[in-house]
Amino acid sequence: MVVWDNLNTHLAAGLKRHEAERDRLTTVRVPPYAPGLNPVEAVWSLVRRALANTAVSTLDDLDRVLRRELRGIQLRPHLIDGCLTATGLALAPPTPP
Repeated sequence: MVVWDNLNTHLAAGLKRHEAERDRLTTVRVPPYAPGLNPVEAVWSLVRRALANTAVSTLDDLDRVLRRELRGIQLRPHLIDGCLTATGLALAPPTPP
C-alpha cells in the first residue's frame, strides 16, 4: 500500500501506468495539502525532534544522521503504528466493489 499526496510527479502518466500494471499495489491518495492525513509528516516530525540540537558539517554527515534516525524509527514498530493511527486512515486495503 502506498499513500501519496497529489504532488504533480505522483500524478504522472508513467506512474499511473506502473500502478495499473501491479495487481498487488494499492494506492491511497490524500488531498493536495493534508499533512494530518499523510503519515510521513509524523515520521519527519519525529526526525526533526531528534535533530533539533544536532550540527552537521557536511552533507555526508547529514545523510548519516538522517539514516540513523530513520532506522531507529524503523526498528520501533509502535512509532510507525502511531504515525499511521494519527492519520485516522484505515490500515486495511479497500475492498473492491
